[in-house]
Amino acid sequence: MATASFRWILQLHRDVPKAARFYAQGLDFSVNVVTLRWAELHSGPLKLALMQSPSDHVAEKGYSSLLSFTQEAADINTTVTKLMALGAELDGTIKYEIHGKVAAMRCPDGYMLGLYEAA
Repeated sequence: MATASFRWILQLHRDVPKAARFYAQGLDFSVNVVTLRWAELHSGPLKLALMQSPSDHVAEKGYSSLLSFTQEAADINTTVTKLMALGAELDGTIKYEIHGKVAAMRCPDGYMLGLYEAA
């Protein structure tokens, strides 16, 4: 019996090179390929593909799927500042929970991402 294996997460973006730069500079993703219409990036075992799409097909300012990342090398405040400089918006405030800090951010094309820093 054949089994399926995970290939990648695909997101549609208006500006693929800008989105690839956002993930590479903001979250230290490694970039395998970037063109005007397609990009492939990875972070550990996670593979992220970005594809160009007309603006009417890209996520609006509603909630979308959420990619969640654990902060390991940098503190969450530094990463939030870096992502905001790349065009992201903090969605609410950084929350200080017993188990650690959490933050939700909206990427320039409207996608949500979560950040977690263990206590």
